[in-house]
Amino acid sequence: MIYGSYKNARNAAWQCLIDFDIKELPVKPSMIAKQLGIKIIKNSSINELSEGESGATYLIKSKWYIVYNDTEPRQRCRFTVAHELGHILLGHIMCDKHYARTFDTSRPTIEQEADVFAARLLAPACVLWGLDIHTAREISELCDISLTAAQVRAERMEILYSRNKFLTSPLEKKVYSNFQSYIQQKR
Repeated sequence: MIYGSYKNARNAAWQCLIDFDIKELPVKPSMIAKQLGIKIIKNSSINELSEGESGATYLIKSKWYIVYNDTEPRQRCRFTVAHELGHILLGHIMCDKHYARTFDTSRPTIEQEADVFAARLLAPACVLWGLDIHTAREISELCDISLTAAQVRAERMEILYSRNKFLTSPLEKKVYSNFQSYIQQKR
């Protein structure tokens, strides 16, 4: 992924944490959606998703909808909803008024951006750093995300730890400040 795309998605996740005054983990993407007026729908209620789709975003008559595959584990559903929020908040242009989340290996840039957004929203690096969290298991439990997503996050965290790249952005500093009490309580 091009660094500029990564940086925009990361910054959008930080801005979301700030805008919605999120101060503790696990982040609740459903609450963000509710505050934005986005309706979240279980696929079992409408059977809209195709085979292999975890979620989709729809824009119908100026109203946003997120459909998620509620047969998947709860942690994966949370990530899917955060991913779909990423599409909306990153301003991805809609094709056929629909985005779908799959695990296809040849993922377009907008899908990668939505993944970056979701991971940084649900498991912000500065908070993990503030709590000295390193392992996928710790990240999974603390952030209520799947072990698979947590493993990807843990790998990125190790790169950040080795480079000591924390609190270098004003946005990240603000996120860290918002989580300060939570970090002190959890230590």
